[in-house]
This record gives sequence, C-alpha cells and structure tokens, in this order.
Amino acid sequence: MIDVAHEAGVSAQTVSNVINGRPGVGAETRLRVLATISKLGYQVNQAARHLRAGRTAAIGLIVPDIDRPYYAQLASRLAKGVERRGLHLVIERTGGDAERELEALSFGRLRMYDGAIISPLRVDAADLEQLHFGTPVVFIGERPVPKTFDHVMMDNVGGARQATEHLLRTGSRRIAIIGGRHDDHVDDMPSLRTRGYRQAHAELGVDVDERLVVEVESFDPGSGLRAVKELYESGVAFDGVFVFTDAAAMGVLRALADLRVDVPDDVQVIGFDNGRETDFLVPRLSSVEPGNDAMADRVLERLEHRIAAAGADGNEAPDPVTTIVNAQLILRESTR
Repeated sequence: MIDVAHEAGVSAQTVSNVINGRPGVGAETRLRVLATISKLGYQVNQAARHLRAGRTAAIGLIVPDIDRPYYAQLASRLAKGVERRGLHLVIERTGGDAERELEALSFGRLRMYDGAIISPLRVDAADLEQLHFGTPVVFIGERPVPKTFDHVMMDNVGGARQATEHLLRTGSRRIAIIGGRHDDHVDDMPSLRTRGYRQAHAELGVDVDERLVVEVESFDPGSGLRAVKELYESGVAFDGVFVFTDAAAMGVLRALADLRVDVPDDVQVIGFDNGRETDFLVPRLSSVEPGNDAMADRVLERLEHRIAAAGADGNEAPDPVTTIVNAQLILRESTR
C-alpha cells in the first residue's frame, strides 16, 4: 500500500480510503489510485486483514451431502442470506461418515469460520458434549444435540401426519411408506416421519399393515424406484405412497409409470421437502413443505446472535433455543 501511495503521489491513508470505499476522496484522485493499483498489480491480503480483525468473513455449512436436492437448495438459500450480510458461505461435505464429521467439527477446523451451521448424521449428543467449540455454531437436522446449542429443525412428525391424513381422507387405505422404520424409537428422520404416519392411522382408526413399511438404505430416485417395484412384485396391495424425500418420490413415479399404474386414480403419491423440481414432474408431485425459507432465516438469525455475542466483550452468550419450523402440505397432481 505504501508503494501504491508513493507511485500515485498520495498518502497511504488515501490509498486505504480508496480500497475500502470510504468517502472524502476526489474522483480524480480515486481514479489515479485505482490506475496505480492496476499498474502495480497490488492485491489486498485478505488473510492478513481477517487475522488482524479477528474475523474470517466466512460461514461454514457442514452437511452430509450436496448432491441431494434438499441440501443443494438449503445451501443456496443460506448462501443468499450470508451474502446479504457481507459474508460468504463455505460448504463442507462429510458423506455422513462419523470420522469426517468429527474432523469437520474439530476446534482447528471451525476456527476457519466466524460461525458454522452443522447438520450431523452420525455424531450423537454424547459425542458433541465432549467437543470444544470455540466458534459460534447452530445445528440443523433431526439428530439430537445437547441443550446447550441452538438447534433448528423441521416438524417431521407433523409433516408426515399431514401427508398421511390427506391420503387417508381421500380414500387411500393401504399406504406404503418408502423410508419407514419398523422400530421408530430413534430420533432420526425416518423414525420421526414413521411416527407421524402411525399417528395419522391411529387418529383415523385405520390399521397399519407392517408389510407397507419399506426400509431403504438411501433416499435417492433409484431407491424409490426399486422399493415400489419390489413391493408391487411381492403382491402386497397398496393404493397410496408416502415417500420420505422428493428425490425418492421421483423414482416412485417412474416405477408406477413403468408398471402402468395411474397416479393419482389408482395410487396417490406424496413426497417430502417441496423441492423446486416438484412442479416439473409428471404428474406434478404433492409434497410436504417443511418451511425451507423460514428454516434458513431462523438459522441465520440464531447464528448472527451468537457471532455478535462472541465479538462483544463482557456480554453473556444468548440462551440456546430449539426451533421447530411448521410444515405444510402442498397439493398438486399426484393426489386427489
């Protein structure tokens, strides 16, 4: 910066004012400084700047995957909110591997960020209690976390109950769930959505045929397609399908089309996530909207509070908050 000042015939402070967009610099002087910066190839050392300020201007998003539409669209929403705050988002993919999750949550790694948004898939509450977080964090997703952390999650039970109730009230009596659990006592996504499915049946006095609870290893289109074809070939009758992700629901619709089963006249289908692709499927997919925009807003609000408190000397950290965002069923052509 001193070299630029000498070459342009101005003070180092004037160069600093130009670089940081501060007022009080004449147009002619500003242009001369910018031309000199270009001529000398001067670049601001962002790492040194952030080190001096004690900030990185980066928010970490640690998720199991980025190729699933839900996580990709969540990242997009969070990135827009982060950018509005003058920061940038860095995405880390753990692949749902416990060791990689622990590595991403290590003290050294988290120091790269001003704050982090974490969606754990394998690490449990007991593991998290043993970790030291020197960086403000907010957790998302269904995995239980210690009450000492902010946690924003969707209403998995309520959303699944709404979807199943609609199928039952519109005539379906044998509803398959793709992704369900026979033992739903674990607080993870499949178990929570299975509970909502069972609650709806109980409330409306309809028995559940356990053969319709179909467990899958993943929630991609291929899993949905295979699950429905295997169920159909087994001879177990069904007239409705509740699928735990829109991605898997794509495979379900493909399988039913291949089997020449009419949707929704013969079989109704509802997905979960209300992703952007639902309006472009044939037929258009009914889906549970888990409050995607509201969830991103709540996450960033809580993280902003945490970061502000961490940067203010003598201020106590805000009390941790668990937020459950309301779900809403969005009806389209795949249901009656």
